[in-house]
This record gives sequence, structure tokens and C-alpha cells, in this order.
Amino acid sequence: MQFGDKHPIFRSICTTPITEFEEDCFTDGLGFDGSSIRGWQATNESDMLVMPDPSTAVMDRFTEVPTLSLICDIADPITREDSS
Repeated sequence: MQFGDKHPIFRSICTTPITEFEEDCFTDGLGFDGSSIRGWQATNESDMLVMPDPSTAVMDRFTEVPTLSLICDIADPITREDSS
């Protein structure tokens, strides 16, 4: 899963095995630490959600193992407001 940050740099946030990726990931998102990305969040408010966009799904032809690549939005976990 990938997103563009505020600098603008394209980031790869995580790789999730298909066995752990469920349909609710599209509506509930997946949590990550926003303070680990320069300029994104302070450590005291670092929880963020990555929200995969299913319309951006493509097979990554450059990986050895079959990999589906998704572009994601970043959202505040409490307000669900878009932060990307």
C-alpha cells in the first residue's frame, strides 16, 4: 500500500499478506504510526489510518511474488478526516 506524503514523496506503507487483508480494510483502514514519517505527525498524536482505494489496484509486475499494489489515503483515526 502506497501514499504520497506532504513533501511530496511517494511512500510504501506496508505489505499485508492476502490472508490478513479483509474487505473491512477498505472501510475501517489500517493503523500506522504517523510520527515515523518526517513532518507528518508529532509523537503524541501519531496514530493515523491508511485507507486503501480499491479503484487503484494493480498487479505489481516487478515483484517476484504476485503482489497487488494499492494507492491509499491517510485519515485521522478519530474524525476520519482525510489527511493526505
